[in-house]
Amino acid sequence: MKMIVATITIALVTLMLSAQAAEPLAFQGVMRDLGKHMQTVVGAISYEDWELVAKTAPLIAAHPQPSLGEKARIVAYIGLNMGTFKSFDTQTHEAVHEMQHAAVEKDGLQVIAAFQKLQTGCLGCHQNFRAAFVEHFYGKKVIEAGK
Repeated sequence: MKMIVATITIALVTLMLSAQAAEPLAFQGVMRDLGKHMQTVVGAISYEDWELVAKTAPLIAAHPQPSLGEKARIVAYIGLNMGTFKSFDTQTHEAVHEMQHAAVEKDGLQVIAAFQKLQTGCLGCHQNFRAAFVEHFYGKKVIEAGK
């Protein structure tokens, strides 16, 4: 009897894990929305619409978080590189807050400088993690620009 229960338990866990692997991550939608907000900021900067920059910044800084289960999957995959991942996250959050403050002050040069820091943080994270992340969670190869 114990052997049957153990076998059924293992089968159910395996089934749940394979279903999770096929399930798209909410993180993918978060990244897509962040991309749209970044495009809004680019447009707002080009028109010197500091109010729109200030209004959009919180959408970047306070983006929705994946569920605890999804976070656990991501953390388990990133493993020992979590410090690097978190460093990029901290860098981008600090930069977006600087950008928002500069936009409220209508300081275009500081908005652009903070946006550059933000973009640098995003790029660093993408270059370090995106291709392997997409391949691991979606089974897809990322074709990187310029390669």
